[in-house]
Amino acid sequence: MTEFTFDNKNAAKSGCKVILTATSAVKCGKFCSEQSLKKLKKAVKNEGFEANFGEVVSIFDGEEKIILLGMGKDNSLFDIQLLGGKLYKQIANATCVDMLVAKSQKLSASEVACNLAFGIELGGYSFDKYFTTKKQEDFPKLEKVNFYCDDEKISLSEYNNLHSVANAVRYARDLCNEPANYLTPQVFAEDIKRLEYLGLKVKILEEKQIRAENMNMLLSVAQGSHNSPRVVVVRWEGDKKSTEPEIGLVGKGVTFDSGGISLKPSARMGDMKGDMTGAAVVVSVMKAAALCKLKRNMTAVVGLVENMPSGHASRPGDVVKSMSGQTVEIIDTDAEGRLVLGDCLWYLQQKYNAKNIIDVATLTGSTMRTFGFEYAGLFSNNDKLAQKLFEDGEKSGEKVWRLPVTKEYDKLMDSDIADMKNLGPVNAGGITAACFLQRFVNSQNAWAHLDIAGVDKDDKGHPLTPKGATAFGVRILSKFVGCY
Repeated sequence: MTEFTFDNKNAAKSGCKVILTATSAVKCGKFCSEQSLKKLKKAVKNEGFEANFGEVVSIFDGEEKIILLGMGKDNSLFDIQLLGGKLYKQIANATCVDMLVAKSQKLSASEVACNLAFGIELGGYSFDKYFTTKKQEDFPKLEKVNFYCDDEKISLSEYNNLHSVANAVRYARDLCNEPANYLTPQVFAEDIKRLEYLGLKVKILEEKQIRAENMNMLLSVAQGSHNSPRVVVVRWEGDKKSTEPEIGLVGKGVTFDSGGISLKPSARMGDMKGDMTGAAVVVSVMKAAALCKLKRNMTAVVGLVENMPSGHASRPGDVVKSMSGQTVEIIDTDAEGRLVLGDCLWYLQQKYNAKNIIDVATLTGSTMRTFGFEYAGLFSNNDKLAQKLFEDGEKSGEKVWRLPVTKEYDKLMDSDIADMKNLGPVNAGGITAACFLQRFVNSQNAWAHLDIAGVDKDDKGHPLTPKGATAFGVRILSKFVGCY
């Protein structure tokens, strides 16, 4: 993990230097030598460098590499984070980097430095746990980045919360990249329990306790697997004046989804190890809250199951009775996530009296086909909550777009033989899935559902999301609860 230091001395410490600039008029004070400055100015002129966003000019002066990085104008905090992710590729092979930052039109030098570091942390993630023959030189080398500024004082304290969120993002990505044979529901639950060292309170319900709570929808998903289910409750009590959670989070944690009896096609079924991303996200947001010592109360509930076909598995046509008492006809065993979430939503409200609730899930291919890999689907019964999430999505770079959950769509989930069915018509699948979940939310409670199918994984890699699990949801929800 890269170490970041924030100083105010123009002392050269490394063989790689970066100068961030909003203008082609290069200034570096004592940060680099007169000889280097002359070479830089010549390179700027020869290459037509105008300091546009992400524009790079680099030179070598002896053993020292100097990178001139354009930051453009009128930047947001997210723009600077994105710039940090882009920069990482330029400095990844250096062990130590010195970086001279400057303020922009809207942002202080401190804001620039801290958000640049945040972007480097997000963009520099890699999952190398299972390599055994990979050469040492192929692993990430960047160990330390030193930030300097001539114009104003910058400090490590301003970065602490961003660093906490970056830590939470890495934790979620690690969980989501884990193979399903290693991350079973039991192992996942035990890993969450480990977070108690941060001051979080963790309660694990095993199968017998889950059955005693009548969480039969969740159990119906798990019954085909030899790996028994878990429900985990994570609490952060940052507001000592209140005993109730201000915010409730629910996450879908299907550690592998074969589809059950309604078996998925074999193509890309291996990606279904990531069907627990919603659970990883909400647990990681709780970790961020604890690291930031957030002064508010939050409770998260995650349902951890494995959906497998066997002689014990649920069958299409079965009817199960949910914890809420409502009955559900199972039309398709591959529409399992909503069954897990429904019982967890009800449990959260009944046991912890949560009034503001957000659930996160890789729920439907329909939402992925609607938005591709750019937006998550947002569904809500509360305009204020939905607007706040939309705005925080824009600020964090994890964008969401609202879709309706109306009576017309809800009616499509009615069953001929039970209170409801778990799958509606072919069309509007993401919406009808959200309507199903809404039936397990008390109408007086503010609720939002984030369908992150599609944005949970990046097959190509982008500046802030290297190839693999993205942990989409950690940044927007950390922004929402006030971590940064």
